Amino acid sequence: MALGETRFIVYLRVSTDKQGRSGLGLEAQRAAVAAHVEAAHGHIVAEHVEVESGRKKDRPELALALEACRAMRATLVIAKLDRLARNVAFVSNLMESGVEFVAADMPTVNRLTIHILAAVAEEEARMISARTKAALAAAKARGVVLGNPRLLARDPVLAARANAVQISNARRRAAAVQPYLDAAKRAGAATLAEIADALMARGVPAPRGGSRWSPAQVRRALAAETSR
Repeated sequence: MALGETRFIVYLRVSTDKQGRSGLGLEAQRAAVAAHVEAAHGHIVAEHVEVESGRKKDRPELALALEACRAMRATLVIAKLDRLARNVAFVSNLMESGVEFVAADMPTVNRLTIHILAAVAEEEARMISARTKAALAAAKARGVVLGNPRLLARDPVLAARANAVQISNARRRAAAVQPYLDAAKRAGAATLAEIADALMARGVPAPRGGSRWSPAQVRRALAAETSR
């Protein structure tokens, strides 16, 4: 690196794990950043890639990039402003970090302009959300059925299939629990609460997950056992 050449630390962001694994979007960002650094006669010393949602503020890779910028007196470079966030508070925190940063698509804008653009992006996102909610509410007021109409209309075929699956699952759970119920009763457990304690002591999973059995759950398990 030549004396006086600007150091750049690259920050790239993609929104999903799938994009992160495939590299989709990353190469375009790298190309934009590389073109800016070359035009600025600078030198890239490090790169940080974040796989994260644009709405979240907790970004460990960005934190590492900022720390490296401070340590190496480097400039943070991104491909596009919207790669950072659609949130004014987030951009404000970045500007207050004391690190120089530049967006390759807008290299000449100042800090005030970046703050204004971020505010516009945040307002646009809020308006899109508000319009979507209003459209759904208006459709519901007109009597439009939201969701799967066959399920909401209690389609008899789907209802019968769902009921059969529930019955099959209940019978399977009852068969799995029955040996533990028998063992608890043989050990002297007489009340529902005592049987529940015995099941928990043996680590038998409760019907809806977890390790705690209630007397009501024991009663239903015993009823399922007798109905088989």
